[in-house]
Amino acid sequence: MMNNIDFKIKNLAEVFNGEIIGDIKLKITGVSSIENASMGDITFIKNEKYLEHAKSTKASAIIIDNKSHISINKNKTYLLVKDAYTSFALLLTEINKKNILSRNGIENPSFIHKSSKISKNVYIGAFSYIGENVKIGNNTKIYPNCYIGNNSLIDENCIIYPGVKIYNESKIGKNCILHSNSVIGSDGFGFAPSKNGEYTMIPQIGNVIIKDNVSIGSNTVIDRATLDSTVINSGVKIDNLVQIAHNVTIGKNTVIAALSGVAGSTSLGENNMVGGQVGIVGHLKMGNNVKYAAQSGVTKNSKNGQTLMGFPAVEKDKFIKSFMIIKKLPSIEEKLNKIEEILYNLHSK
Repeated sequence: MMNNIDFKIKNLAEVFNGEIIGDIKLKITGVSSIENASMGDITFIKNEKYLEHAKSTKASAIIIDNKSHISINKNKTYLLVKDAYTSFALLLTEINKKNILSRNGIENPSFIHKSSKISKNVYIGAFSYIGENVKIGNNTKIYPNCYIGNNSLIDENCIIYPGVKIYNESKIGKNCILHSNSVIGSDGFGFAPSKNGEYTMIPQIGNVIIKDNVSIGSNTVIDRATLDSTVINSGVKIDNLVQIAHNVTIGKNTVIAALSGVAGSTSLGENNMVGGQVGIVGHLKMGNNVKYAAQSGVTKNSKNGQTLMGFPAVEKDKFIKSFMIIKKLPSIEEKLNKIEEILYNLHSK
């Protein structure tokens, strides 16, 4: 539930190119789920299973994309749009941005090196450290207890939540969100084995480049490259607790769910969908529009449009056929035991 907002439904209709059915002068003071809404709230219906709540909801307005939903409760005001879920998500995004991006100024104590350049409407929270030659773009908000290393760039309209650590030389594009305790630019896991069984660290002197409109979840780590750059391309969305190793490239608009890991020097194509707890080994080249089922272990390159499942991960159809055979193994074993017994008895005679 989100309260303390104030706008008119006709303004929403203009933004979403929607049609108002009901009170065109209605004022919206809150946003909520349809079950828990109060008077003045706006909510939405997308899934048919929530239609029953339309009869009893206290919401003043409902965003819909199916005109037939109006018949459920004609006493409400409706905003008819092309896609109710997307419109509601955009509404929440804009309200959230308005609340967050309203912060300005530099809190004390904090440290900002004199060589760094801080643009307009920037917020830097208390106990944050801004190193040498850092550039921070307009309207970027850096919450308390953050570290921004030397020669790093954070472009405009970014949100850096508390506890984020951004190592030296990192480059972050426009409209990015880094959630609490994420680490950008830590050393890649590079060690050279010696004859005596010990490991010598290989210095990681590259950097991390995060392009525009990227979201990084809490406690996610993206390692710097050994020599060049670890690259997260535009539109990528990464969940909490994800490991991206050195020299990895993640293609545009790829989404990666929690507890997944991508090993060094692997390249993911555009529009990949990586399920939770997926592991992808190093030095692979994955295609575009690839889907990875949860807990898959990927050990080979993929083609465009594949859906991978299992360990080692195989194409979906092969996995399903193999799984069906595995399910039958107990009955096959039983039949084999019976055949073995029959053959033994025949041989004994």
